Amino acid sequence: MIKVNNITKKFGSHISLENINCEFNKNESIALMGANGAGKTTLIRSIMGYYHPDAGEVLINGKSPIKQRVEVLKHISFVPQLPPPIKLSIEELMQYISVSANVDKELIKHYANEMKLDINANLNKSFFKLSGGMKQKLLIAISLAKESDIIIYDEPTANLDPKARDDFYRLLKQNEKEKVLLFVTHRLEEVKDLVNRQIYMDLGKIVSDERF
Repeated sequence: MIKVNNITKKFGSHISLENINCEFNKNESIALMGANGAGKTTLIRSIMGYYHPDAGEVLINGKSPIKQRVEVLKHISFVPQLPPPIKLSIEELMQYISVSANVDKELIKHYANEMKLDINANLNKSFFKLSGGMKQKLLIAISLAKESDIIIYDEPTANLDPKARDDFYRLLKQNEKEKVLLFVTHRLEEVKDLVNRQIYMDLGKIVSDERF
């Protein structure tokens, strides 16, 4: 589903990714790890087409996330480490997601409820003014409601309390079949029961890639 072929990405004289090769396929749950500056975020942004590699290419289901960006992003859900500064109310945000990505608003509400987030009581609240935990729960609910083939989470449990983390893991277990789940994380122990593959990056290279 995701093929990364010999990609190199530079920022000025700094090499963020150096000749990276890897594939991510259906039914794989991957922990992508490494110290700050290892290249994890650059790899994710290259997969999503935010960054254009200086060499090599990325293909999502055989398509370029740069040249066929709209089509590719239909198949990807992404939850960033830092929630975006969205000024829309929850109701407006759900309407936008519903129209732009063809996501069922009732399904968003369902997953939010599973995450113990009462959508109906907060419909008129600005997303920007929600607590970190509430933002994270809503973004996770949207990512699951989109029913994407590929779901990417960047430090997904950073703002979640232990009970919310348990709910998150439970929902992922229910929705992992026929998907690629990719977790960018510093804490393997938080996702070790979810993943079947572990990739470690350092200085722009993949230094280990283990399946289990």
